[in-house]
Amino acid sequence: MAMPFMALRFSSPLSGSPPRPSLIPFHLPFHRVPILSPRLRITIQCATKDNKEATPSAAASTQSFDPKKGVALYKPKSYEVLVTDAANSLAYALQDGKTRLEIDFPPLPSNISSYKGSSDEFIDANIQLALAIVRKLQEKRETRACIVFPDKPEKRRASQLFKAALDSIEGISIGSLDDVPSGAVTTFFKSIKNTLDFDFEDENEGRWEPKEPPTLYIFINCSTRELSVIEKYVEKYGQSTPALLFNLELDTLRADLGLLGFPTKDLHYRFLSQFIPVFYIRIREYSKTVAVAPFVVNYSGALFRHYPGPWQVMLKQADGSYACVAESATRFTLGETKEELLRVLGLQEEQGSQLEFLRRGYKSSTWWEEDVELELSSAWRS
Repeated sequence: MAMPFMALRFSSPLSGSPPRPSLIPFHLPFHRVPILSPRLRITIQCATKDNKEATPSAAASTQSFDPKKGVALYKPKSYEVLVTDAANSLAYALQDGKTRLEIDFPPLPSNISSYKGSSDEFIDANIQLALAIVRKLQEKRETRACIVFPDKPEKRRASQLFKAALDSIEGISIGSLDDVPSGAVTTFFKSIKNTLDFDFEDENEGRWEPKEPPTLYIFINCSTRELSVIEKYVEKYGQSTPALLFNLELDTLRADLGLLGFPTKDLHYRFLSQFIPVFYIRIREYSKTVAVAPFVVNYSGALFRHYPGPWQVMLKQADGSYACVAESATRFTLGETKEELLRVLGLQEEQGSQLEFLRRGYKSSTWWEEDVELELSSAWRS
């Protein structure tokens, strides 16, 4: 059923077929890779990390699939399907007693591949998708959700743009990270910022205050600097209440931790490591030079997770669908994801060879993927 407040109406959000653009276009300007050609198809067998065969179910969006098994093929027809799949995964996780949760998938079917904090299009899309997931979740279980914005100006803007949508969802409330008590210096600078942002009283002030304690906190549109404030917010208001980090692109934000002016890496070890991804799609594009025509092979894939199913590496096909090529109970690193795609395409160099070292380099994983022993929790890998 279509939702009246969903302004985003896109078909095939993960496909690249015209006239609408795909999430990340798969361009082969001169040659089409034979393996992915619709005239020459090969059977792709999904494998586990130790290269044993796996037998996932046919599709994530069908009602008959076993949620604990992976999907063989994923091609959502619309954003409503994506929202439904995300809400189903979230419901399973809440039913299993998980309280630190993450959902991450591309919010817009455009050629912009990374999150831009200053983009109103991304910000508004995330708000609409979060509200849609809350509505879907309420169809499955009683939910009083609180949408938490980075600051009061963002909260005010959302309350003005999405007033009708907020009014249509029972038990919804909104808040901001500014609600966390802070010291005198921080309060002073916040007051200056609010004045410059014209953050004055308006008719919607207090309109969506929680009448009962929320059963789910959803944090959206936050930057790296605000991750530490999320930790304080959870400690003060939701220690025993489920908290969802929605479309924050944590892997992008983690890269800034430890840099000058940003929170320390310890924030990941003690806090972010607790959040289990319940619905996750990270699309990546790669190129590889070969000694024969077409000399440059472009290929695309995704790291995929549909809780309670396993982690999966998906290869993008010519028709825009994503086929499983590997799966594991634990999260693939970005380097492992690329290696699995190369394996199924037959483009891997000989193990231990000089060519393999030159291509991979000295390091093939990030610091947050390597520092297992420093983590308070391994939930984000499970």
